[in-house]
Amino acid sequence: MSVLAFAEQRNNTFRKSAFEAVSQAKILADQLGKTISAVVVGSNVENMAAELGKYGASKVYVVQDPTLSNYSTEGYTQAVCEAVAKAEASIVVLPATAMGKDLGPRVAGRLKAGIASDVTGLTVEGGRLQITRPMMAGKVFQKMIIKTEKQVISLRPNVFRATEASGAAKVEVLSVSLNPIRAVVKETRVESSKKVELTEADTIVSGGRGLKAPENWDLLTKLAEALGGAQGASRAVVDAGWRPHEEQVGQTGKTVSPQLYIAVGISGAIQHLAGMSSSKTIVAINNDPEAPIFKISDYGLVGDALEVLPELTKQILKLKGQ
Repeated sequence: MSVLAFAEQRNNTFRKSAFEAVSQAKILADQLGKTISAVVVGSNVENMAAELGKYGASKVYVVQDPTLSNYSTEGYTQAVCEAVAKAEASIVVLPATAMGKDLGPRVAGRLKAGIASDVTGLTVEGGRLQITRPMMAGKVFQKMIIKTEKQVISLRPNVFRATEASGAAKVEVLSVSLNPIRAVVKETRVESSKKVELTEADTIVSGGRGLKAPENWDLLTKLAEALGGAQGASRAVVDAGWRPHEEQVGQTGKTVSPQLYIAVGISGAIQHLAGMSSSKTIVAINNDPEAPIFKISDYGLVGDALEVLPELTKQILKLKGQ
């Protein structure tokens, strides 16, 4: 029996979350006394598969077909399940990305497996996998055990670290007769941008109504750039049309877990906290000392964001010698 990690790739490039999934699968395999393997699905992805050996995979299964060049729930589900059967895997680990959140439940259904999604903690006690995941918009954490023979687990991105390991992976291409895919993606359009991907960023600076007007957003952008991070936004700011929805952090936006999260002019409504409360270090800047955001912050600064941001950016650039 083994632990199988699904390594997500887009445009023949592995996502950061792919390495996190493989690394955590390696840790679980070692603790449970199982072998570790991975699966890569796509078109012409054989040459990139060996890279997963750096993160602990001893074997990488490749399912490639022109019809899999774009993500398909049907096609990818069949491919992953074929790899599960080949690897005799009892645990499937995948990232809780947009793709993983769609793929995980379908794979679990096909395998008749229990599933734990958006997992933030994994331990092994008495030979059994103990799982921790947030519930009720992050207000409580559930401790659970999956009792089915097979288990599917999706990991919240940026919570588990990708750790390089020694060793190399053996690559095996699986010959899979894919069933006809009924829903086919004909074209994918990606906005050209040099921004850091929000869900994979180690540092995020998010802004809210405390910035007072959209023309003041440049102050936040400069701080994010000085820190080499991404910028996020509260729902109120997105609803007001100040920022695009792709930057929204929260229950109806993106869930993030950076090493550093700076909340600027954000009061801390539960909807927003649900999307960022698992951040490693939280810094709040708000002119209201009673703002709820301060209750979960590691550091807080009471002040006007329009005055604080320029000075903070100046000092950071000074420390960096710029």
